[in-house]
Amino acid sequence: MRPRLVVAVAVGGALGALARHLLSVAFPDTSTAFPWTTFGINVAGSFLLALLPALAAVRRHDLLPPLLGTGVLGGFTTLSTYAEQTRALTASGHATTAALYVAGTLAACLVAVALADRLSTVAQRREFEAEEGDL
Repeated sequence: MRPRLVVAVAVGGALGALARHLLSVAFPDTSTAFPWTTFGINVAGSFLLALLPALAAVRRHDLLPPLLGTGVLGGFTTLSTYAEQTRALTASGHATTAALYVAGTLAACLVAVALADRLSTVAQRREFEAEEGDL
């Protein structure tokens, strides 16, 4: 693996994780309410990741897809927090909220990806993948 690529992903991941942390501090979720902050982070991250192929500057620079996709948005979105919040909601007797969170996050992320996907063409997505966009 190319060292520049590793550095790009690492720097991007750190920036994405920092952004997620700052949002979670600014808008903390509780263990008994719907986790809106994490929900928003995951939906926004899904949309932005699916939007990357539509951006010509990203497609044409070999480091931007891994920096922004795998790095920033990989560090920004969070499956582990989503799973832990679901577990905590269930353990605290809020199974209905947990079920709504699981299904709602999945549905909203799929809609976000479908919407963003409509903003790029098949050719643009292939070009993006050729530039390491599928890491």
